[in-house]
Amino acid sequence: MKILFIGSRLFDDVEPYIRNKDITSIVTESNKNADNLDLADEVFIGPRGMVFPYNVAIEQNVSGIVPLIGIDPPLVDVASMKEKIEEEYGIPVASSCVKPVRIAANKSKTKELYNSIGLNTPESVYLKKEDLDNFEDMIHSKGFDYPVVLKQNAGQGGKDISIVEDFEGVKKYFEEFDEGLCENFIEGAEISIETVGWKDNYYTFVPVYKGDTSVNGSHPITRVRYGPANIDGLDNEEVRQTALKIAKTLKIEGNMDLDFIFDRKAKKLYSIEANTRPSGTRYLTFAITNVNPLHKLVDMVTGEFDVNKIANEVENHYCAEVPVGTFEGEIPEKTYNNDYIVHGPVGYQRVTVRADSVDELIKKVKDITGKDIEIHN
Repeated sequence: MKILFIGSRLFDDVEPYIRNKDITSIVTESNKNADNLDLADEVFIGPRGMVFPYNVAIEQNVSGIVPLIGIDPPLVDVASMKEKIEEEYGIPVASSCVKPVRIAANKSKTKELYNSIGLNTPESVYLKKEDLDNFEDMIHSKGFDYPVVLKQNAGQGGKDISIVEDFEGVKKYFEEFDEGLCENFIEGAEISIETVGWKDNYYTFVPVYKGDTSVNGSHPITRVRYGPANIDGLDNEEVRQTALKIAKTLKIEGNMDLDFIFDRKAKKLYSIEANTRPSGTRYLTFAITNVNPLHKLVDMVTGEFDVNKIANEVENHYCAEVPVGTFEGEIPEKTYNNDYIVHGPVGYQRVTVRADSVDELIKKVKDITGKDIEIHN
């Protein structure tokens, strides 16, 4: 069986999984110097976009396609390619179709979806620069006040997001942008959860904690993150069921990452964003459950995807993910045979550590990274 993987950057996440399977791995890349090319059985270098991998898939007579793309801009093109090649050649592609991708890629459309299915989401208004004279009346009419969150409809990883505490901050934001989404700032715990879906079957994994919101706007990637998200008042099963409801409504396929904020004072869960791509918290999910969501993408195109099997595979561990800059120790293969995984580019590396108790986790993090951490609710 031949499987085409689009993009090599994440290929080292799946290569250990397919190594002993009857799978010939083909990777398409636009960068001849990209990481992990040496791990594939065959490599094809070509131009950016989906036309090249589409043609390679047909020429090589592959049995399935797994896009390993962790950024948003190419996702609509991937979805269009999926619809075309599945319809014309019957080659399954482990990704979502165009409609859910377009909704997830647009923060305003995502909020409309959440409102339509009765989920809590922060109050908001969509502004154009010419609306600024009426800005405060607009937000007050929606029942909120400063601080506010300003963001663009498209973007990921905290890009183009500002938390401002007065009208001067709003005006400064709109010096750069002509329009934007303004949301009520929710103070609380940032939560993520991953979901995989295929042919109307879905599995939601476990909520992980990414730190608390702050008017200073520190990005989750700079914080210690851990899981499961054992936060006082938070019902993890509510998070899972909310994720499942979103996945079913969107009819996602492949992988989806969902972001929430849990208001600690009001004990209220707010749905924030959806991302139809591999998650930045996938190593936390993998550490806690011993199931790598990217491995399930392979199962989708080989006909082995089974949510009951996933449920039986899931284990229960504790984990923490620590920013280290450049890791000085041994960098193992991306499995948990050594109880930790190092990931990210040099200078911005993170170490995800797994253990069977909180006390053991704190000790392991200290032994492996040299850092002291606190795990709290």
